[in-house]
Amino acid sequence: MAKIIAIANQKGGVGKTTTAINLTASLSAASKRVLLIDTDPQGNSTSGLGMDKNSLKGSLYNIYSGTKNIEEVICDTNLDFLKVIPSNIDLIGAEIELAEKAGRELILKHALEPIKSQYDFIFIDCPPSLSVLTLNALVAADSIIIPMQCEYFSLEGIGSLIKTLNLIRGAFNPLLGIEGILLTMFDGRNALANQVADELRQHFGDKVYKTIIPRNVTLAEAPSHGKPVILYDIRSKGAQSYIALAEEVIGSEACAG
Repeated sequence: MAKIIAIANQKGGVGKTTTAINLTASLSAASKRVLLIDTDPQGNSTSGLGMDKNSLKGSLYNIYSGTKNIEEVICDTNLDFLKVIPSNIDLIGAEIELAEKAGRELILKHALEPIKSQYDFIFIDCPPSLSVLTLNALVAADSIIIPMQCEYFSLEGIGSLIKTLNLIRGAFNPLLGIEGILLTMFDGRNALANQVADELRQHFGDKVYKTIIPRNVTLAEAPSHGKPVILYDIRSKGAQSYIALAEEVIGSEACAG
């Protein structure tokens, strides 16, 4: 059965979508069967994998509106083992439509049940807010990866996120765990970045991934070409760092198993 991992942080611009695209691509390159669910109305994971988000025949919106089943909205990518459930601006409509619906926080969890055996990993790329879409992701997930920059406000933000996770554990998903904390956009020449990284390791221990994602121009360029970085420039530092992260994720699963 697939492990379901949400990639989330209430703070924007920390590398959630970059991580969603490139970690799933790197895992699929290692022959892991992976599904990526784009649950952000901006649809950046969708376009970053080369899909035209303005001409989708089916999307995550159809799951929330009940107009298609989940098999009908799963799309192929340029990587054999990576599938995606795309999204676009229509998803904002789902947020509005679900506002008064009973059991709205369980829709994604129930939708994923029939397909969990088809994948090794299911990743959910969350929007940078605690919306009903993020709530669905965290209720469906077994664990969460938290990407964060090494800056002062990120330390404040992670405290807020941990409180949110505790509320969700108490109300909906008692087994929701922290898969790992991922340091992104890291510049080792910055004294504050190193200080924040040290504080995180002291507080969270081995929950902080050993792999650090550097600031890297290639990572920023790849989405505009509709490609994960391993298909755009596999020799780049960005590509190598996500390959290393995928190896770390696979290794932790092997240990857990």
